[in-house]
Amino acid sequence: MSDDSAILEIRVGPVLVDVPRSLGYFGGVGGALALGLVDPPLAAFIAAAPFLVMLTHRRLPVPIRFVGEALEGAAKPVGGDDDGYVKLQDEQRDRERARALAAATRRGGG
Repeated sequence: MSDDSAILEIRVGPVLVDVPRSLGYFGGVGGALALGLVDPPLAAFIAAAPFLVMLTHRRLPVPIRFVGEALEGAAKPVGGDDDGYVKLQDEQRDRERARALAAATRRGGG
């Protein structure tokens, strides 16, 4: 990433981890569990939501993406539609965006 937020992200292979948001998200789930606000099975599902969304990555086989889409739909009420705190980096999409931006800049539209 080229913006200032990249300082707060860690890349582990193809996985990007937004450190402050991850700490807040998983810390919040852990805090709710510790305070007895949610039961352990619900806390586990809420904590798994960002990982369920990763199953929809376009590089994965269609059957896995199908299951991922279904699980993502189930996770929507607990934040599954938010930006991922832990996500797979889509290098192809990033390259396509960079090419499109470069082309727009060359045309004078950037």
